[in-house]
Amino acid sequence: MSWSGRLLHVHIAERASAKMEELDEAKLIAGRGIEGDRYFNGIGTYSPKPDAREVTLIEMEVLDAIARGDPPFPGDKVEVAPGEHRRNLTTLGVPLHHLVGKRFRVGEVVLIGGRLNFPCKYLEKLLARPVYTALLNRSGLNCRIELGGTIRKGDPITPLDD
Repeated sequence: MSWSGRLLHVHIAERASAKMEELDEAKLIAGRGIEGDRYFNGIGTYSPKPDAREVTLIEMEVLDAIARGDPPFPGDKVEVAPGEHRRNLTTLGVPLHHLVGKRFRVGEVVLIGGRLNFPCKYLEKLLARPVYTALLNRSGLNCRIELGGTIRKGDPITPLDD
């Protein structure tokens, strides 16, 4: 698979439901997550779940599509800013659906794609906007950190050969 993308935004929240804070750079720790994030501290809404949620990603292309009202929610437009979707990393040019079970690099960090994320009614309630249907089958990717380090906005994102 030949592609390359880049990291547009990095967000964390100190606790569940807290406003997301944008960072220019962040330190990722294998087995824990992003320093300062709710999942790093084990206090996120889904922390008790056994899936890999050390870092969550979403594609900027998805946010643009739902703002235009593209399928699967034709006719309705839902605007979601990068700081509102509750994912840690917003990417551009990265085919997240193809990264389940794959290793890839974000700057100096190596991530392993876990399961695809599902939209939740919790997000719809938090934003008071009809995002649930708009995000079906394109709500992002949960990842584990294989090799920690610092990531920065603008970092390249590239696939690794397994």
